Amino acid sequence: MSKAYSSNLTQDQWELLEPLIPVAKTGGRPRVVEMWQVINAIFYVLTQACTWRNLPGDFPNWQTVYTYFRNWRTDGTWVSIHDQLRAWVRVDNERAVSPSEAIIDSQSVKTAAMVSQDVGYDAGKKIKGRKRFLAVDTLGLVLRVLVSAASVDERNGGKQVLKRVKQMGNTVSRLSTIWVDGGYDGNPFMQWVMDLYRWIVQVVLRPHERKGFVWLPKRWVVERTLGWLTRCRRLNKDYELLAQTSETFIYLAMIRIMMRRLA
Repeated sequence: MSKAYSSNLTQDQWELLEPLIPVAKTGGRPRVVEMWQVINAIFYVLTQACTWRNLPGDFPNWQTVYTYFRNWRTDGTWVSIHDQLRAWVRVDNERAVSPSEAIIDSQSVKTAAMVSQDVGYDAGKKIKGRKRFLAVDTLGLVLRVLVSAASVDERNGGKQVLKRVKQMGNTVSRLSTIWVDGGYDGNPFMQWVMDLYRWIVQVVLRPHERKGFVWLPKRWVVERTLGWLTRCRRLNKDYELLAQTSETFIYLAMIRIMMRRLA
């Protein structure tokens, strides 16, 4: 057993998560590693931002931990676990599994020096790095994520993340309204969403005469979710060589949040 790190799952959380963990493949060597400790090691990397090679020695071998992380990223296991937990959280809050409203927004973050793929310059925020596009429900739970170069504008990134939301199928069958900020304003984007998905785009603008912090209806929900992500040190900056890995860490951060709500 590893030390009692703050990122570790509790017994109740593990009992909730364990049925969602894929069973060992048939044939070959039997699975001998303790999956509870593998998940704890992945959450340690997420929260403490250490490299895989520098995992504490009381966790399983780092190559084993990384292999599970990578394989489940590739085959969609992490997204599947995330979606199931989100459904449980919505039911626990007496909501239908499918949301009727969603909010989208983006966040530009700097990338580490060794990152070269999908990197661009956001002229508005004056940041060289990547941009995270999030679609969340009214509880702030993530529906889908897109990580792209920071040079991708809001409308194009918004279209791509909404395509991923639509691919969720019956999980978003009740979805009818998309709330956005001024960066997604404009008839071409609204018409594209309406023609393709039959969703209504509602724009919430910041009052020009107001200075400092302004509470904006609906938009504050996604801003709060972006704030949740920054609690994980791995997400304060983009250290990942692949944008898909960055997306996976965002889903993992939400998995950890939802686990703590459910257990």
